Amino acid sequence: MSDSQLFRTKSIDALIATSEEPQNRLAKTLGPWQLTALGIGAVIGSGIFILTGTAAAGEVKEYSSILNATILEIIASGGSVSSVGRPGGGPGIALSFLLVAIACGLAALCYAELASMIPIAGSAYTYAYATLGEIFAWMVGWQLVLEYAVSNMAVAVGFAAHVNDVLDRFGWRLPEALSQPTIQNGVITPHINLASFLILIALTWLLVRGVKEGTNANNFMVILKLAVILLFIAVGATHIQVENWNPIFPNGMNGLLTGAAIVFFTYIGFDSVSTAAEECRNPQRDLPRGIMASLIICALLYFAVAVVLTGMQNWKTLNNAAPVVNALKLAGENNVRWLVGVGALFGMVSSLLVFQYGQSRIWYAMSRDGLLPKLFSKVHPRYRTPSTATWIAGFVVGIPAMVGDIGAFADLANMGTLCAFAMVSAGVLVLRKKQPERARGFRVPLVPIVPIAAIACCVLLMLSLPLFTWLNFLGWLTLGLIIYFTYSKSRSSLGKME
Repeated sequence: MSDSQLFRTKSIDALIATSEEPQNRLAKTLGPWQLTALGIGAVIGSGIFILTGTAAAGEVKEYSSILNATILEIIASGGSVSSVGRPGGGPGIALSFLLVAIACGLAALCYAELASMIPIAGSAYTYAYATLGEIFAWMVGWQLVLEYAVSNMAVAVGFAAHVNDVLDRFGWRLPEALSQPTIQNGVITPHINLASFLILIALTWLLVRGVKEGTNANNFMVILKLAVILLFIAVGATHIQVENWNPIFPNGMNGLLTGAAIVFFTYIGFDSVSTAAEECRNPQRDLPRGIMASLIICALLYFAVAVVLTGMQNWKTLNNAAPVVNALKLAGENNVRWLVGVGALFGMVSSLLVFQYGQSRIWYAMSRDGLLPKLFSKVHPRYRTPSTATWIAGFVVGIPAMVGDIGAFADLANMGTLCAFAMVSAGVLVLRKKQPERARGFRVPLVPIVPIAAIACCVLLMLSLPLFTWLNFLGWLTLGLIIYFTYSKSRSSLGKME
């Protein structure tokens, strides 16, 4: 343990021993396929059907304030940003997906090593506690709470909107009073987004019943959406016009990198596999496999969809809300178009399921360490799940999703994720130095090059986020530190042991 109170670390052996105590023990039911499906369920949501077109066509952002510009844009312009064009990657966006997969793969390798060494719920929070110290663990956990909550609020709002699109085929539609957020453009309306709330509460109930039940549902939805994506690839390939691929890189390297920055956020979620560590039958072997397999499968699917979509339509026409569906509509494939819409719906549900699962495990791990109230680490006597944390997470996400449209704050989730990725990568370097003899079920190759490269990629992408996001991020972090110093620090289980 560290001598400094703020930088005290918890030994890996102590973490494992705590997880094996009867009152803390979770049911171990997950194997490699379930873990891989968790990763796919989290990563492939509606983004594959939307951001592929946006990244190919590019976008232009008009800034009413410098707060809306990214840090890199502010530096490049000397602080006088007014409008910036983001050139698209064109048909070469498929290569952008592969480049981002490599960047995410660097962080995934670091996750795989730590997951095989520290098979404990909590993911990056737990890894930071074992390597960097309590204050860093708290900050990472606090950011993960933000990542999972805000991401699912945004997805739930999108789910409600997509329900009406699917129902339209049968001539049905939810009443406007039950399908619109209460707060719209700062104005309070007599509406509620009921579908958003109901789907989150239904998934919460499923997760409380047991991780096996939840993962079985996720497995079904993953199979369904993979089938729909493969259907689009097969049908869309018959409508490819080769001239749409010429030129492959219409905006050169600038377009390629800009496209990569846009599609990076479609990969967020593979790290949620590591939150299932305590419910794994063989975590040392299966966690690294699940993390890497889910990332590889998602990268190949993204690449294939990008190749087909840019072959079906000219890349300049793809910057719309539903490029995949619209491409099928123009091709006259209306039946496939509807099936893709259904697949996107299930994609969002599986993403909601996995992130709600991961969020409750983060709260559970922090509570077990004394940093959050003990209520969050209460385990259901029958189902052996953190039932209280799961229910609270359901309402914490469900109520805001029902009354507001928080899409503007989605970048906050990305900031928290990148921060966690960087901390995990740093953790690999620390443990290689401090505990080189400890057994590792998986080892990151080319240390320290790979972890340092992962950290550099995270920092670069964080600088690609708007100044407004940075200010909100610092505000959230400040709130977290206030809670830590006024509540968590004095109640820390590790502090009491010392």
